[in-house]
Amino acid sequence: MIAVFLFSVAFCAYTLFGYPLLLGLLARWRARPVRKAPWRATVSVVLPVYNGEPWMAAKLESIRALDYPAELLEILVVSDGSTDGTEAIVQRFASQSKLVFLAQPRGGKAAALNAALARASGEILFFTDVRQQLDPGSLANLVACFADPQVGVASGELVIRDGTGLEEASVGLYWKYEKWIRKQLSRLDSVPGATGCIYAMRRDLASPLPEGTLNDDMYLPLGAFFRGYRVILDDSALAFDYPTPLASEFRRKVRTLAGVYQIVGIYPALLGPRNRMWIHFFSHKLARLLMPWAMIAAAAASFGLPAPWKVSAIAAQASAYILALLDAWLPARFPLKRLTSPLRTFAVLMTASLCALAILFVPARVLWKETRVSPEPGKHQDPE
Repeated sequence: MIAVFLFSVAFCAYTLFGYPLLLGLLARWRARPVRKAPWRATVSVVLPVYNGEPWMAAKLESIRALDYPAELLEILVVSDGSTDGTEAIVQRFASQSKLVFLAQPRGGKAAALNAALARASGEILFFTDVRQQLDPGSLANLVACFADPQVGVASGELVIRDGTGLEEASVGLYWKYEKWIRKQLSRLDSVPGATGCIYAMRRDLASPLPEGTLNDDMYLPLGAFFRGYRVILDDSALAFDYPTPLASEFRRKVRTLAGVYQIVGIYPALLGPRNRMWIHFFSHKLARLLMPWAMIAAAAASFGLPAPWKVSAIAAQASAYILALLDAWLPARFPLKRLTSPLRTFAVLMTASLCALAILFVPARVLWKETRVSPEPGKHQDPE
């Protein structure tokens, strides 16, 4: 039991702290700069949407405000069976720019993207989502990355606005941690995916997505990666989003982590020698799926430890879980929230990782849930 406990704790410590430290050192020693340069490539903006009425007008204004030659842009808005006023809003903009509205029957995001891929004519595909606002220089910064012939996919950075409470702040803290890891991977070689609401890729590297693909922002970039190209993150290309409540973040993480299982099934080479970043894929992606099981193993093994370690180990774990449970009932300004809120966020994300196994038992479409944001959409659209 001692060996199981120590191994489980060491595995969790490596995943959370050891690997990021190792990655940071490797990225410093072996950094591969991207050779950016201005490039006037034709671009197809791909915007899939389902019932995006609250955000559509502001999104199209955001696209129209991009600092990129309008004559080089085509905008493809693909409605995945929307039943609200999305189409009417798009049609108001159609006469003002090179915009095409594609109405598809409800089939999921992968089907909507496939419809856009069949129609897109640009040298570069620029993928974005309806809710997030774009910095005017974002597209030009991403396109400049493709002056480097080794770059196949260039991802932007998602900036989460400050939340109104510690719960949203804790979710934002996790996102900052995740972005830091992605930046180091990009400096070293490649990120195993892109930021779904703001990324671009060479048109000739994009292939149709399998039906029901949950993580298009992993499937498409990995296709380029396995053809020898880099998938990089450019933090000068920005998109802005609202903070998400923890319940919404839980549903989103269940879907994206389930998508990792799905991606491994699609790209089994991720686990073998063809993946030049295999240790990073394991440490960044797979280890997070395994970490809840390591935590369960550590908890079970604690009961077999000799005294006094048994009492200390059980007490420490029980205290952390109790504090996480208490967070939901503590007043918003209660001082202990600064500890309980991050613990609760961590516990919820670990639970989401366990629930991601649902992909083995239910159709992928069941895991698609609407992402709710705060503040109320439509009230604060300015990205500043």
